Amino acid sequence: MFARLVGESFIRNPRRKVLTAAALVVGMAVATATLTVALDVGDRMSREFRSLGANLLVTPQSDTLPLEIGGIDYRPVDEGAYLPENDLGKLKMIFWRHNILGFTPFLDVPASISSTMGGAGKPATLIGTWYEHAVSVPDGTTFKTGAKSTHPWWSIRGRWFQDGSNECVVGATLAALHGGELAIGKTIYVSPSGLPGAPEPLVVTGIVSTGGAEDRAVLVPLSVAQRLSGHAGSFRQLFVSALTKPADALAERDPKTLTAAEYDQWFCAPYISSISFQIRQVLPGTDVRAIRRVADSEGRILSRISTLLWVVTIAALVAAGLAVAATSAATILDRQKEIGIMKAMGATNTLVAGIFLAEQLMLAMAGGAIGFVLGAELARVLGASVFGTPAEPHIILLPVALALALVVAVMGSLIPLRRASHFDPAPILRGE
Repeated sequence: MFARLVGESFIRNPRRKVLTAAALVVGMAVATATLTVALDVGDRMSREFRSLGANLLVTPQSDTLPLEIGGIDYRPVDEGAYLPENDLGKLKMIFWRHNILGFTPFLDVPASISSTMGGAGKPATLIGTWYEHAVSVPDGTTFKTGAKSTHPWWSIRGRWFQDGSNECVVGATLAALHGGELAIGKTIYVSPSGLPGAPEPLVVTGIVSTGGAEDRAVLVPLSVAQRLSGHAGSFRQLFVSALTKPADALAERDPKTLTAAEYDQWFCAPYISSISFQIRQVLPGTDVRAIRRVADSEGRILSRISTLLWVVTIAALVAAGLAVAATSAATILDRQKEIGIMKAMGATNTLVAGIFLAEQLMLAMAGGAIGFVLGAELARVLGASVFGTPAEPHIILLPVALALALVVAVMGSLIPLRRASHFDPAPILRGE
């Protein structure tokens, strides 16, 4: 009997039913789209930020302070601490190994350069590094990494040096200071400061612009810098590019003060602090610091984007609720005679409310399902326009959309139904 009453009631006044359903469809579509983007925004923005370069710097704990004048490090070659190159493959064995997108070691060597064999040398810094290097991982695989991954904004005129060859690229500022002596195709002679040995010839293959200290240096394969400095298999700095989660209250706490459950949660989340901790575990004797210029900007922007998406979602749900409330109130007023007749025949307020709520719930299910489909497509459009890649739909959001539609429909109907419960059938039937 109740189902029959609901069915007959549902087919009456279809115009208002369409308005209610449309409000729910629009609200659920916007909510689904923003929630879909919100689920992906962390990973997508982190990958976008990784195009800005490394966000972690690894150095020896016992390293000495640099002595730089005019961009040249005047520390003796044998001064300071070094780290073993053979351990770098272990970075791809940590818990968050898949979040390590790239790493590049650097070895600075104070040197003198000359355009002729035996000519007067001029002081310069030799920077040994990788551009694209295959690293052996303990599990038997290899991982290609280097400045191409961690410093993608570096601009080269000419080409990069071949790994392990006697080639170099010269910083743009240094090349401009020396004119044609450091032009592409020229051979320069390099000797480390304070160490014996004949100058080593290097062929200039390119001119690099970085916007940093490298513009005033000569960049060579890491193996060449190791050979010239006498520190085979060693490096001094390591830049790491890692996908991380924006810091929250848990990430800011000292791991030593965490409970066992909190520690597990912290360790199993890709915070910059937890990834730094895991790097220190596989590279003992190191100091791992976040490059705050990148990490802080990433956290602030991700937090603001997430907040904006949640605000839009809540606003869409509130707007849908107000639209449902308005159409429900109008429906109650239009059908007050029908309500008066039902009450006069003995129908309780619960029965009357149940009939109208059942109508709203049916509309909510239909509106939520249609809104989910439209929202998934809207999310693909938003993802393609903002990130260049369509956002993939998440089926887990279907029950969420249906549940939100039910909540919005019920909450929007409460005030009109409360008003209907106070209807007195006698005046209504008399036309008063």
